[in-house]
Amino acid sequence: MSHGCKHYSLPVLVVLLTVFAAAVVGVIKPTSANGQRAAGPPWNPRKVPAGTVFLSDQACTECHKKFGSFATTGMAQAMEPIASSKVLSENPKLTMQVGPYTYEIQRDGKQSTYSVTDGKQTISLPIRYAFGQGRMGQTYLLERDGKFYESLVSFYNEPKSLDFTTGAARTVPPSLEAAVGRLLTANEVSSCFSCHATAALNGSQLRLDTLVHGIRCEACHGPGGEHVAKLKGGESGATVIFNPGRLNGDELTQQFCASCHRGTSEFAALQNMELNNVRFQPYRMFLSKCYSGDRSISCTACHNPHEPLKEDVAYYDNKCLACHSLRGKPAKAGATTSCPVADKDCTSCHMPKIEIKTAHFRFTDHYIRVVKPGQPFPN
Repeated sequence: MSHGCKHYSLPVLVVLLTVFAAAVVGVIKPTSANGQRAAGPPWNPRKVPAGTVFLSDQACTECHKKFGSFATTGMAQAMEPIASSKVLSENPKLTMQVGPYTYEIQRDGKQSTYSVTDGKQTISLPIRYAFGQGRMGQTYLLERDGKFYESLVSFYNEPKSLDFTTGAARTVPPSLEAAVGRLLTANEVSSCFSCHATAALNGSQLRLDTLVHGIRCEACHGPGGEHVAKLKGGESGATVIFNPGRLNGDELTQQFCASCHRGTSEFAALQNMELNNVRFQPYRMFLSKCYSGDRSISCTACHNPHEPLKEDVAYYDNKCLACHSLRGKPAKAGATTSCPVADKDCTSCHMPKIEIKTAHFRFTDHYIRVVKPGQPFPN
């Protein structure tokens, strides 16, 4: 295990897992970093109360105009409408061969069809939903006989072609029916939609008629009707809207963001995923020596969820230097030891990009550590 890894005894690990699992169940009870209750009622994006009524982004942007760039973020584009899908429009015919099975995704006007054939019989289904913005790739949800299936093959951006969906067995399916994809349970369907769309759930009911593609304002802040009404009436609306930014570090990272991005409540399961666990940032961050659960190392310490992801390494250098002093320069009050090797490009060494070949993508590893050449990947 590389420098910076936390080593826990089994009893301590069990206690940690119990605490985090309990924290994720039910709604988050928000507190600010200084221990004060955060503004707005508790809200959990994965547990929408029955009877919840959502407004729209337009109602939010009437006041929050500076968040207009949110529409171009990865979260806002977590699901593409089929009719206007950029990925499917720009790749009108995709094919793949798996043993005797030929896969084809064919574009026709504003609809795309997913087909698989063994040369004798063919199963063709319209693609109902497209999950992912296409930066890494895109996976498809199919409906057959009233049941939802995850497509066995997905589109990947780097090769501009189809390959097995991440997590699927990379083997020849035993039958044409199995070749279509994986039958999803009701809980898996709810999970897919709650993390990729807004207003798709109402209590335990899936409401595809009210679905808004992608994670929009109210997916994270809760329904805005009462908030807007109070503001229009000249009152403060702060007490009736949820503000995740006022959560403390652990609540924000390991509960709120991890409800979709997966964190320590799934410690054992993610460890068993080995290299694939690099995709789950809250879990990886928790392993970091510098993670203490405070606001300084939370998700929003480095990422503004209302803006597109920053790709500039220098941008993240400034985030690192908020806690670490520059090499060879006087340390500011409270600063920790600086890096003895360099004073820039921090993430290139301490948060390396890890390639998952089956995903055709290099993920930034949020396990912040000293990475030495030749070291095995730490689970």
